[in-house]
Amino acid sequence: MSDEQEMIEGEDYYLENGNWVFTAKYLLRRGFCCQSGCRHCPYGFDVPKPQME
Repeated sequence: MSDEQEMIEGEDYYLENGNWVFTAKYLLRRGFCCQSGCRHCPYGFDVPKPQME
């Protein structure tokens, strides 16, 4: 993704409780998985949840 492209609210991201949530469309256009467990990750990465004993 080029630095010249502006992100569009509602298409590339939305705000939730003051946090930016990136859309799958934006993440695909970015072209790689950051392995942070993004809510809309199109690459299938999921952060393992802690196991309860």
